Amino acid sequence: MTLKTTIKMSDDIRFYQDINEQSFRFGDVLKGFVSSTPNLHDLPMTLKNMDYTIDISMPKYCAIISPCCSIADEVISLSPLLPVRNSFFNNPYFAEDLTRINRPVPPEKSLPQVAWEKMEKKEKQERLSKGLAYTFVELFIYKGHEIFPEYEVHRKNAENARTRHYMIDFRYTFKVVCSKIKKPNVVPLEAKCLQLTIETRKDLREKIAHYYGRVPEEDVLED
Repeated sequence: MTLKTTIKMSDDIRFYQDINEQSFRFGDVLKGFVSSTPNLHDLPMTLKNMDYTIDISMPKYCAIISPCCSIADEVISLSPLLPVRNSFFNNPYFAEDLTRINRPVPPEKSLPQVAWEKMEKKEKQERLSKGLAYTFVELFIYKGHEIFPEYEVHRKNAENARTRHYMIDFRYTFKVVCSKIKKPNVVPLEAKCLQLTIETRKDLREKIAHYYGRVPEEDVLED
């Protein structure tokens, strides 16, 4: 018999607005959009080399990645809501509240305790000297909500979990062209399901800015 547990949903911060605004906002949860992804089997492509396929899907829910003021001209950027990774639950700090992944965390909480204890002293000191930092920099967790289907998270050598939490991956962002999207308050409002609170939208904005704003070592300019 498989044991199951339900993942706790933190009440520290109100994640969604009680009432949706009559417009599209950054981070909103939408339904009814189609995603297309080209899979290129060889590069560079030419008129003589057209070896590719296109995957078409309709995610049950998507999140708006376009900044509020950029939702216009029949174009919007979205990212599909995906099931969370089972590896998150290897870290008790995240398992207790998955939305902690959305914000910088203490170095000793960024990985399972066993991994932290096995880490070499020098690396520990380096991490501690940097202070709070993001983990899973490409991901943002959407807190469980009654409209989201509940699903089971399979865990190795541990109880399975049931959750309504989902996540977006900034790498999966895609563009949609829709004639009904004129500006933030002239949009197909019937597609809007949930709206983030100002505090949650701030967390999303700051994490996606960090994702795109990281500077690789080879581009660091010396003083």
